[in-house]
Parts: sequence; structure tokens; C-alpha cells
Amino acid sequence: MTKNYNTSMNSITTVDPPSADATKVAHCSTVRPKKFKKILILNAVLLLLIANNLLAQVFGGNPSSMQWRQVNNKTARVIYPVGLDSVAQRVANVVACFQPSIAKTIGDRYKPVSIVLQNQSLISNAFVQLGPYRSEFYMTPSQNSFELGSLPWVDQLAIHEFRHVEQYNNFNVGLSKVFRILFGQQGQELANSLVVPNWFWEGDAVFNETQTSLQGRGRLPYFFNAYRSLWQEQKNYSWMKLRNGSFRDFVPDHYALGYMLTAYGREKYGDDFWKNVTHDAASFKGVFYPFQLAVKKYSSTSYEVFRNDAISFMQRQLTNGASISTTEHFLGDQEFPNYLPDGRLLYMSSSYKQIPRFVINNNGVEKKLRVRDISLDNYYSIRNNKLVYTAYRSDVRWGYRDYNEIKLLDINTGAQRTVTHRSKYFSPDINEGGSQIVAVAVFPDQRNELHILSADSGNVLKRIPNKDKLFYTYPKFYKNNEVIAAVRDSKGEMSLMMINTDNNQHKVLIPFSWHIIGFPQITGDTVFFSASAKDKDELFALVLPDAKLYKLQSPLLKGVTGNYQLVSGNGKMAWANFSAVGMRLKETSTTSVTWVSVDDFNAPNRYDFGVNALSNKQTSDLLDKVGDSSYPENKYSKGYKLFNFHSWRPAFEDPDYYYSLFGENVLNTFQSEIYVDYNRNEKYKKIGFNAIYGDLFPYLSAGVAYTFDRNGLGKYHRIYWNELEASAGLSVPLNLSRGRNITRLSIGSFYNYNSSYFQGSYKDSIGTIDYGYLNNTISFSNQIQSARQNIYPRFAQTLTLNYKTAIQKYTANQFLASANLYWPGLFINHSFVINLAFQGHDTLRHPFTFSNGFPFSRGYQAENLYRMYKWGVNYHLPLFYPDWGFASIVYFQRVRANLFFDYTNAQDFYSNRSKFDQNFRSTGTEIFFDTKWWNQLPVSFGIRYSYLLDDDKFGGTGHNRWDFVLPINLISR
Repeated sequence: MTKNYNTSMNSITTVDPPSADATKVAHCSTVRPKKFKKILILNAVLLLLIANNLLAQVFGGNPSSMQWRQVNNKTARVIYPVGLDSVAQRVANVVACFQPSIAKTIGDRYKPVSIVLQNQSLISNAFVQLGPYRSEFYMTPSQNSFELGSLPWVDQLAIHEFRHVEQYNNFNVGLSKVFRILFGQQGQELANSLVVPNWFWEGDAVFNETQTSLQGRGRLPYFFNAYRSLWQEQKNYSWMKLRNGSFRDFVPDHYALGYMLTAYGREKYGDDFWKNVTHDAASFKGVFYPFQLAVKKYSSTSYEVFRNDAISFMQRQLTNGASISTTEHFLGDQEFPNYLPDGRLLYMSSSYKQIPRFVINNNGVEKKLRVRDISLDNYYSIRNNKLVYTAYRSDVRWGYRDYNEIKLLDINTGAQRTVTHRSKYFSPDINEGGSQIVAVAVFPDQRNELHILSADSGNVLKRIPNKDKLFYTYPKFYKNNEVIAAVRDSKGEMSLMMINTDNNQHKVLIPFSWHIIGFPQITGDTVFFSASAKDKDELFALVLPDAKLYKLQSPLLKGVTGNYQLVSGNGKMAWANFSAVGMRLKETSTTSVTWVSVDDFNAPNRYDFGVNALSNKQTSDLLDKVGDSSYPENKYSKGYKLFNFHSWRPAFEDPDYYYSLFGENVLNTFQSEIYVDYNRNEKYKKIGFNAIYGDLFPYLSAGVAYTFDRNGLGKYHRIYWNELEASAGLSVPLNLSRGRNITRLSIGSFYNYNSSYFQGSYKDSIGTIDYGYLNNTISFSNQIQSARQNIYPRFAQTLTLNYKTAIQKYTANQFLASANLYWPGLFINHSFVINLAFQGHDTLRHPFTFSNGFPFSRGYQAENLYRMYKWGVNYHLPLFYPDWGFASIVYFQRVRANLFFDYTNAQDFYSNRSKFDQNFRSTGTEIFFDTKWWNQLPVSFGIRYSYLLDDDKFGGTGHNRWDFVLPINLISR
């Protein structure tokens, strides 16, 4: 949530002219410019703790043309784009009903929240945050109902995210409240995150969505597949590994873990258990490990025993005792199998080492067909050697707006082309003749339709009216004029449905129920599909002529995890099974599969997995009790509370001590900061203001600062001055990503003004020096996708260009160019990186110097010299994966190394104008540790040893240098 506004403030520092000492490089006799950059320690920790929110929110992400409205009640202000009136009313009704009804299970403190409905993005997501206090709902549902359920998406978001709102409101107690008083909203967020583990935040919210609705993830078999797979395969990971994950093994996320622990806590100790535990934890009762102490207090057992009992309890509910033993690490996912006409098997493959790609398996031998373009999911469809899928593409400027474009891949030639542009399609299928594509179209106004498209031009040939407001998933061509799809109705119940594309008639093939249905595949007159059946996701077959439904049984289908994506052909069947080493394909002959007739498929499918606490009378099925009140609607002004100061942050980078008041409006289009700074060395004081506005095509930024009592050593005496700095500029962040590449370009230009007011005896001799300069920047990065274990992408490039030039009184300039080129190493997770850089400035003598951004050879003391050329080579490689931690404080996931060589040539002039020309070469190694702290905070740090091959002209004697390193990754993960 923090932006560095002072991109323009690479300040010029006023100094006396250099002396005529010919033994020194001229620039070394000047006062070194002070860094304007402040490392905000409190804020850095806070940003790590709320990294999920950072990934979700987008600064200035909506088009300027968007108009906003609002619905208000005592519980929330729902802010929404024009056209989502009914959706906003539904959200307002849900939270108004839920707030008083569920307060008893967590606490009755409450402050109304702002909820922003984002309808431009195709990503299914939502978040709640403090700083500023708000929630955002991303309004496009996922096609895969197995993962999140089939509840209406707006209801799912409202009941889950509103639980987080309740959590924040009720965790503002004790020392957390003191943090809020001292540091604002983000102070409370920091305190809460330090003592309440992330598994509780999400587990409690999942329990709430399950208890208050007819479904929720706590009733979905898919939700428990992860832990069932570990138990089935006897992978008994340590608690810290379950909490922190792994680079080499599949470890479930904290959602499922959190649900199991919170469900057990309610089951064993009642509905007030977690209310009491989290109140004490957020109050910091006990100071050290307050959450663990609170669990022990209210359960009368240790935290370790409690969590072991909770996991054992859920294991008994979720498994049947059968198990197999495997020592394999994560192998990778194999998904969506399809038989080619010649019998070969095509599927999606991805792993911790390899990015997603289409592969063809011929008798056990895999051959890559093509790396898949960047996509939101792995679904695709084929027919007659034509493969269709959707690829994700961001808008060039507006981060909330994105697209799903249909791609058509010829399996025989490997050639791919884009069928639709700037479209919003999901789950395409191609017909037998290869001339038409059917896909699910989603719209910002929440409409959902089936479109029949031309496979050649991408033009829409037919739009299927959706009068019943169904949500279509995974449509498949059955005959030339019929499509079969899994659909959800407005309640959230699901069915298989046949749609006639000539007359738009919809025919229900399976009665609507709470069974999750998905991944239909058609062979002849039989529809194969996956569906939830009590405690497990099973494979079914529907024979269309006689409407007979069968469940498929086979020895290979046994187990406690689900089976999905079945396809039949050439006398064989293949499907994907969830396992602890990945989603793995299984294959058998059609004759070895038994078809068991199903007569009661529409029977109720509410399965609580033995958690009786879900039947709490106060809140059970609360979603059904939501009313339909009509709340007042009116315009929401984009200028509302632009200066929304919510947090204040202390920080220091010796010798600077810094305190800022930070603000951001709810729409995330304006950020502002007021700060004070004290420098211990010079004893100067600074006050300043920075702001950035992101609602226009370019970002507009401005800042002003006044410094009191600056001082520096002149030619003969110490001089004193006050300094006024001001800046204004614009930048344009562009996202040029498409296909298989993630590409970003940012262009900016900033005007900086500096006026120095000299004091004492220099007031008359020097007076006031003022000047202005332009700081122009271009930043470019391009990369392919990277897999989990890849240290860097196998191909990537970054380029930074910076040109500063004085435009008032003086003639001065400085140019910097820096590039990084990433290449594959000898092995899959190795990276070979080349660094190139050049910096140069004018030779004129000025009463100031530009700040230095040149990446000097490692180990040396860097100076800003007339001409500097640098090249360097790096070889990054993983060493080992410890998967080991200590006392729930630090957990080591990976140890990696970098071998490097740097070469810098620097040229300048002595004060007698003789030439200075020196090489600065160094070689060495860096050892990095990828860690998690307190089971939540990802931190990478390292130790660097540099051996200097040349004398360090500016940093003392000796050739051996050691440094502590906090690496900054310029490449996306």
C-alpha cells in the first residue's frame, strides 16, 4: 500500500567548488549527497504481513470514465459502478442481516465499512484491509465450482469477506488498540497480524460461510482433498512445514488448515471459544505467544496438543483408514486429458520446475507441444486436432480491466493464432467441423451468456438469451445445434443442461441440486462429468437417449480424494486424480470400469464431515433469512475524502529518523503523505508533503519539503543553509503483457526545484542558490512465466534509463543506463544473469552534483565519476531445500547461491585536469536464504563475500569484503 512518491527527488546537493588538490579525484572532495530514500521499517514489516492485500489492490486501476454510485445503511457503504444497482443492494442487505446476527460469535464491536465492487476484472478475488478501512469484491465468478462452491458469487463474497470486517472490528483491543492509537489503522493491522495467525483469519471466515449458507467450502469435498492426500500417502509433515510451505513438496494452504482447527475448536469447546481466544491474543495478554497462551487457557491443553487433536479429529472424519506410502516429492500436475485420433494422450502439464505447457504422451514418452500462454486456468478443449483455450491479457493502462482472449492451436503444426481480441470469454469448445466455437461470455454488468463464434474470424454468430439468469460453465458441443453445459441457478444449485442453439430452448438433464457439477466431456451420446457425492467428488456418466445416470467404479477410482476430468476414447478412459504429488492422470480400459445405476442423484447433498458445530441455531443458514430492503442510492463522488489520512509511521535509516502521516482514498486513486525527518549527523530537520494521483492516464505526482539547518564542510569553513525542495511530474505505467510474456513499461518526467538559503557569513558572499532540473526515466521489463522453484525466469530482460538535466542557471546533465539479461543455466532451476550499465555526466564544475544510481562493482565504495562502464556475470543456483524451522520464529525453505564477477571502468579528471582511469574488478559469492518468519512473513536475505581484484581507491585497504544483503527482485514471480 506504500508508494515511493519521490521518484523525482534525486536531489542536487549544494557544495563548495572542489579544491585544487591534484592528489584527489575532484568529486571525492565534495560533500556526498544524502539519500532521500527512507527505508520505513515499520511499514516494511506491515507490507509483508498484508502481502495478499497488496497483490489484490491496484492503484489507479479503473478507467477515468467510470462513474460510481453508493448504497448506504448502518452497516456499510457499498460503492459500485453504474449498472450494478441490484448487486449493491444485495450486498447491503446481506451485511445488514449478518452484522447483528453473528456478533455474538466474535464480538459486538462494529464500525461501518466501505465495500467497493470491482466489475472490470476477470480475476475471482476479494479482500478486506485496514489502511484505509475498506473491502473490495472482484465480481467475476470462477468457472470451477469444485474449488469455491456454487453459491451466487456476490453472496459468497459478502458472507466470507464480511467475517474479516467483523474480525478487524473486534480485534481492536488491548495492545492492538494501543498500536492503532500510536500508528493508525495500519498499526492495528500490524498488531493483529503479529498475534492472530493467518490460518485463523481464513479458517474462521470459511467456517462462517459454511455455517450461514446451504453450502460453503466446509461442505465441499474438493476443499479437503489436499489434507486427505497427505494422510492417504502418509506424508506426516511438521507443523512448521504445514504453516510455511515448501519448494519441493505439495503443502496445503492455510485455508483448509484454518477451517479444520477453527471447526474443531467450536466442536470441542463451544461457540465462545475463538471469541475468547482471539480477544486475549489481540490484547497481547501474555505478550510472548499470546495466541498460544489463550488457546491453552480456554482449552486447558497446550497449543501443540490442541492442534494435533484438531487435525486427528478431522482426519477421522475425512479418511477411511486406507493409506499408501510414498517418498516422492511434488511431481507436477497433469490435467484435462484428451485422446487424439491416433490414440495418443494430450494434457496440460505443470510442476514446480516447469511452467504450464501442452504435452502429448505416446506410450509413456512426453513431448512438449507448446508452452501455454498466460491463463487464469488450465482448461482447454480439443476436436479434430484443433485446440482452443483462453489466454489472459491485461489492459495496457488500467490495472483492474483485463481480458480473456480465445486462442486456437493446430496440434499438427503447433501454430497458434488469436481468435478474439479484448474479449471476456471462458471455457471455449470447438465443434466437430472446426468452424464454430462456443464459449461463456461474461460482462461487467454481471450478465452471463453463451456465444457461438466463428472459429475463423472470431465474430459472434449467435448469442443465447439467458432469461433465467443462469451461470454457465464448461459448455460442450453435442450436435450441430445443441450444447451441453453445467449451470448454476440464482440460488446456487447446479444441473446439467442441454441448450438448443436454434430455438434457445433449455432442457434440464439432471434435476437442480446442491451437488457440484463440472468438467463435462461428450463421447457419442454419453456425457461424462464430475460431481460431488456426499463426502467425495466422483465420476458419472449420463446416457442421453434413455436419460440414464451411472456412477463409474473401478479399483483405480478408489481412495479418499476426488477424481475429475474423465475422457473416453480408443477403448480407454483417462482422468485426473488429486494426490499429494500433484494432480495425476490415471488410465484404464473401458471394460474394467463398472457402471452403477444412480436413482437418487438429486437427494440432498449437505454433508458436514462430522462437524456438528455447523448446526448452531443462531446463525445456521442465515443467508436464507436475508431480506430485500431497498436502501437509498446516490452518486459517489471520486473526490470524496481524497485526503484520507489513516496511518502514521515511524522509521529510521541511520542517521535519518522519520515520521509520516499517510493517506489513501477508498477508490485508491490518490495517496498522500506528510512527513518530518531528523538527520542525526547534520542535525537538520525537514518537513514535507508528497502526493500522487492515479485517476488520469498518467500518474500526477508532486512534493514539497523544507529543510532547516543543513550544513557541510566548505573549502575552508563549515557552511550552513536552509533548503527548499519542490517537485512535480507525471509518469505513465503501461502493461504490455500478452501471450507468453509479461511486459511492463513505465515512462516518467519530473521537474525538481531546489533553493538553498545560506546563513551566517555566507549569507552575503553566497546568498541564495536556486536551480531546477528535469529527471526523465524509462523503465522496461520483459519475461516469460516462472515456475515455483525457478530462481528467475529462464528468459527475461530489464532496462532502466535515467536522464537528469539542469534547466535553470546551470548547464548540467547525467545519464544512466542499466540492463539485466536473464538466461537459462546448466540445469532447470539455474539462472545465468548478465548486468550491463553506463553512467556519465558533464565535465563542468558546479556547486552541486546529481545523486548516484550506478550499480558499482560489488565490494567497492561507489563514487559518482565522470564516466563509468560496468558489466557483470552472475550464476544463480539452488543449493538445498531444508524445510526446517526453529520455534515458530524462522523457517528455511531454500538456500541458494550466486557466483559473480563484476568489472567497472571509471574515468574522471583530477582537479589539475589530468585524467583518472581505473578498473574496479571483483569476484565472489552470495549465499541467500529464502525464509518465512513467524510462520507468515516471506523474507530473503543473504551474505556476500567479495574479493577485490583491484585497489579500492575510495573505501580503504584490503581485498576481502563481507556484506549483508537484502535482495530486491526486479522480476515478477
